[in-house]
Amino acid sequence: MFNLALISSISFYLPSGRLDNIELSRCFPDWTEEKIVRKLGIESRPIAAKDETASDIGVKAAELMFDAGACKPEDIDHLVFCTQSPDYFLPSTACVMHEKLGLPKSAGAFDFNLGCSGYIYGLSICKGLIETGIAEKILFITSETYSKYINPNDRSSRPLFGDGAACTLLTRASDNEHYCNDNSDSFVGPFVFGTDGGGADLLIVQAGGHRLPKSDATAEIVADRKGSMRSQEQLLMHGPGIFSFAIDRVPPTVEALLAKSGKSKTDIGCYIFHQANKYMLQRLRELCGIDEKKYFNNMLTRGNTVSSSIPIAIVDAWNTGMLRADEFAMLIGFGVGLSWGGAIIKLPKNFIPINNEKL
Repeated sequence: MFNLALISSISFYLPSGRLDNIELSRCFPDWTEEKIVRKLGIESRPIAAKDETASDIGVKAAELMFDAGACKPEDIDHLVFCTQSPDYFLPSTACVMHEKLGLPKSAGAFDFNLGCSGYIYGLSICKGLIETGIAEKILFITSETYSKYINPNDRSSRPLFGDGAACTLLTRASDNEHYCNDNSDSFVGPFVFGTDGGGADLLIVQAGGHRLPKSDATAEIVADRKGSMRSQEQLLMHGPGIFSFAIDRVPPTVEALLAKSGKSKTDIGCYIFHQANKYMLQRLRELCGIDEKKYFNNMLTRGNTVSSSIPIAIVDAWNTGMLRADEFAMLIGFGVGLSWGGAIIKLPKNFIPINNEKL
């Protein structure tokens, strides 16, 4: 029997800190509470504590999975970590998390740096490791603390992003699961990908790397044309440019994925896109011609959690009944890079959803 990767469980952890719309409307009077919900679809956002890193909340997401009995640390033979807010330039944050989680020394561990498309890329990496026989049980952790990059007086970015981590357990399907699947479809895949590095400056932290090291000049806080304050060491987002990119690239990605899988829109039981913001998601649904009843959107208490937004949404969609076992789901990620990707997945009947916060 050939190897087939499947998603056995997803857990997510949201920090206890919160940024609500009342506080935001005090900072930005033109962003009223009603306007934030209407435009962004967000009432509050989880925010990591000052001393809480992406690895800290990523470890907590994995520990939730262990505590729920979905797997044991000693069973894991690979740890894959997606983040753009690592603990250090080096060593790899995955190595730090490996020690904290008590994983076997025989287990591989590595980071990769991607944002809103990161979950799709990570699934493809894990699928490759399992289906080529390199690994059998993988912890794929996504974790971001974008709030640490955002100036408190940046009205374009601060209302949007939340911090959060998700842990996805990918395993080799058993012979029984192969049989139930009739070997006619993958549980994970196919995939489509795309990149436009010409838009790298649309969502960027300009200073702090070797291209532009930190200095007194890069730390200087200045106002942009709309009055948002930030330095070159903080997140710069060109909202209209990101919106235009998503409108341009997501609909053809949906069509390419359907063509590659040989499926029609009606074959897909649930569509889960990167949870960017309410207005963008509504526009993308209209352009893609997707049935609203199959299109998941739940950002109210999440915000945009970057690479963790899709796995968090998978758990939420499962818990609300929109996503069901043995039905196809389409996942679409898009954003910083510019980078995008799509995948079709099917969850098994014994899928285990885990989180530290009820809907």
